[in-house]
Amino acid sequence: MNPVSYKGLRPSTLTNPQFRHIFFLLYWLFYGIVFWTLEQGVKMNYHTIWCPLDDKIPFCEFFVIPYYFWFFFIFWIMIYGFFYDIKAFNKFHMFVIITYTITLVIYILYPNQQCLRPENYVRDNVFVDIAKLLYSYDTNTNVCPSIHIIGSFAVMFTAWNSKKYSTKKWRTAFVIMTFVICLSPLFLRQHSIIDVIVGSIISFAAYPLIFGKRKKLWKNKNKS
Repeated sequence: MNPVSYKGLRPSTLTNPQFRHIFFLLYWLFYGIVFWTLEQGVKMNYHTIWCPLDDKIPFCEFFVIPYYFWFFFIFWIMIYGFFYDIKAFNKFHMFVIITYTITLVIYILYPNQQCLRPENYVRDNVFVDIAKLLYSYDTNTNVCPSIHIIGSFAVMFTAWNSKKYSTKKWRTAFVIMTFVICLSPLFLRQHSIIDVIVGSIISFAAYPLIFGKRKKLWKNKNKS
């Protein structure tokens, strides 16, 4: 697969058709500003998200590994698309723009929080320390729907419909990675099951809008 050429990229050529996809990156700035404002700059009357099944899920610090792998997951699909598959890059960002914007609107109209974090820890190890560090900088507000879940599906759906990763073996691999990542915020007590369900509903509702109703989720295209 030949890499995308950016040899002609100049400030004056940014609006040319072959480079317009770069403007999608501006959405991350918009999202970051709005989310930071909601997290730090605005105090609201938060609704607590909880269901009885949440109390059945034990804290497991080892899930910090797939939890933080999520950041690589997102960054990797963006790098792959940017340098090797512009169509995938565009589809990924269109999906993110729709789903993340819906999520921001929900956070504004229905401010929410979770109160699931453990007060005591059974074990004392480096993974527990990492989980505590996570709690120290990541607030327990604006959790439903879960961005962690929506972002994971964004990567999976994009990979499924990409040039390189649309084979059955790759699709299965992405399902497994996405499933484990989606479990991680539950076992780290970062999200309620409700957050995961709502995030999943939004993701699957947005799928046909971006990737096409006629494309079967498990269709093996075997593209190179």
